[in-house]
Amino acid sequence: MALITISGYPSSGKSRRAAQIQEYLVERLGSPDYPGPAIKVSVLSDDTLNLKRSAYDDSRSEKPARAAIFTALTRHIGKDTILIIDSMNYIKGFRYQMYCAAKEAEVRTCTVRVTANDSISRWLIDFPQVYVVAPPDECKKWNTEKDPNFAYSSTTLDNLLQRFEEPNSMARWDSPLFTIPWTDESIPGSAIWDTIMSGNTAQPNAAVIQTVKPPTDALQTLENVSASIVNTISSSGVVGGTIPVPVSPQVKLSIVLPPRSISLAELQRHKRQFIAVHKKTLSQGNKGGFDWSESVVAEKFVNYLEEQLAR
Repeated sequence: MALITISGYPSSGKSRRAAQIQEYLVERLGSPDYPGPAIKVSVLSDDTLNLKRSAYDDSRSEKPARAAIFTALTRHIGKDTILIIDSMNYIKGFRYQMYCAAKEAEVRTCTVRVTANDSISRWLIDFPQVYVVAPPDECKKWNTEKDPNFAYSSTTLDNLLQRFEEPNSMARWDSPLFTIPWTDESIPGSAIWDTIMSGNTAQPNAAVIQTVKPPTDALQTLENVSASIVNTISSSGVVGGTIPVPVSPQVKLSIVLPPRSISLAELQRHKRQFIAVHKKTLSQGNKGGFDWSESVVAEKFVNYLEEQLAR
């Protein structure tokens, strides 16, 4: 359904905003005015995944922590879920990775950002994005007031503040981006709701679309069905008119022949062309979702013959 990414400085109030967004969405989904399907709202955070703040002390421990978040994302994301990622998400490359996962799952996205730059936040607030504003000094203060088990060390906090890569509303993986000043008690819930319910869904790249594997006897079905139809037409000796084409006891079709003599060589040529076209579909992994049943193959070959013979 949707992926909401929370991004911002450490100890800037991201979890509070994630809880507010979850509460608002659950309330709207449970309202009698909501006519849509059942949707669940889930939050993934460092705490729900049992990731300690010390995981951000160095890059060696931070990398598996991000991998754990991404693995959980791919496991929970879906068209029946609004997933809120309440984590650091301060690296634009990681936000892009999550955006690509959302594209592959064909769900909508938006970003919630916590930052310190008041001028930038006022400019970005015109864009459909979530942006929580909190100055670094406030973040440091709030960090000292936390339970020691959920607080960052002062060195790690300073390091994360310096390395933070601001979301950019002009980048497709950070848009739409909603801005929430740290002084605001409420969130732009209605705007977020409209975005995840009626916003555009990014389509996955062709390279990541899963293709349906054709049945192992698809080529044999092509050969047998087309050969049976060719033999029936050739042996009928009919010139013009409609003749029955019984492919099997279950599949019985008819074909309209032109008012002229049709040689076996001509029928065989059209048969080879038809098979060559559909062999290409087989080699490409059946990306078109072709139905390889006898009835469908027979119907398509009859239509193909009628079109070619009428020329």
